[in-house]
Amino acid sequence: MAIASSCQQANQKAEKETTKVPKKTSYLSQPIISKIYTADPSAHVFNGKIYVYPSHDIETGTPENDNGDHFDMRDYHILSMDSVNGKVTDHGVALSIKDIPWAGRQLWAPDAAFKNGTYYLYFPVKDKSDVFRIGVATSKNPAGPFKAEPEPIKGSYSIDPAVFTDTDGASYMYFGGIWGGQLQRWNNGKYDANGSKTDSQKENEPALSAKVAKLSSDMLSFDGEVKDVQLVDKQGKALLTNDHDRRFFEGAWMHKFNGKYYFTYSTGDTHYLAYAIGDKPYGPFVYEGTFMKPVQGWTTHHSILEIKGKWYIFYHDTQLSGKTHLRNVKVTELKHNADGTIQMIEPWVE
Repeated sequence: MAIASSCQQANQKAEKETTKVPKKTSYLSQPIISKIYTADPSAHVFNGKIYVYPSHDIETGTPENDNGDHFDMRDYHILSMDSVNGKVTDHGVALSIKDIPWAGRQLWAPDAAFKNGTYYLYFPVKDKSDVFRIGVATSKNPAGPFKAEPEPIKGSYSIDPAVFTDTDGASYMYFGGIWGGQLQRWNNGKYDANGSKTDSQKENEPALSAKVAKLSSDMLSFDGEVKDVQLVDKQGKALLTNDHDRRFFEGAWMHKFNGKYYFTYSTGDTHYLAYAIGDKPYGPFVYEGTFMKPVQGWTTHHSILEIKGKWYIFYHDTQLSGKTHLRNVKVTELKHNADGTIQMIEPWVE
């Protein structure tokens, strides 16, 4: 009887599981474009219009690995819209890897800037030695096409350039990313091809930091040395390598709110967007918390922009494809509290 009873219970359990209604996923926002796959959106307002400079995801059949080889992008498409959630125009290919003389493979997350009557597109791509460098291309039109400089920016390396122009007109580039971004393979300005595949591997020491460099007046080179972004806790101590919920991984961005500098970034393998606040572009930045929960998909990458008195975050997930390397850009409002903290954003609910 005991055996029969157990079998009956198992059959009832199996029946319940096979007839269970699937959970419905609810998304905070919808993709702004679905004709192509886009990710890593850097958003700006130029001439009263919103321009988004994303990665252009494609399917190449490259096997997935921790180095991110499956993110094998080969060109950039620039998107524009007159208003948030308005009609999106895809301006076509603005820059192709075949038009970058020094490029090897993998056009990853770009950013853009405007100064001196010229638009600048900053991009990371592996050179012909498979080392990530950061290049720059120029155009007289925010939608491109862009023409790449013949060499990468001297002194640049790793990924995810984000250019911030302060109220005094000075521009700074924040960049870097560990794991596939190769930041951990740089030491004293030299690249170690046999270095770590993840991070410093010094678990109880300060974590590897994002980098920051002031840009020259022509926006084509660094004006001075590359410095570490100082990221500390509220006791002034550097965040440690083993602190995966808080330490920097990739995807830096900078915005200024009420006179304070907000350094925002991805924690990577724990999938949070985090922020730290400082009084100067170089920091130190005091870790404040997370402001976006993990999106659907492995990567999380964003930009933050003020538009007509409201703040917005542009981000991506994998709603359209369900594949981590075929992503789609989204936008939603971002709110600062009266005390300067940022309200938590929950991008989806299953």
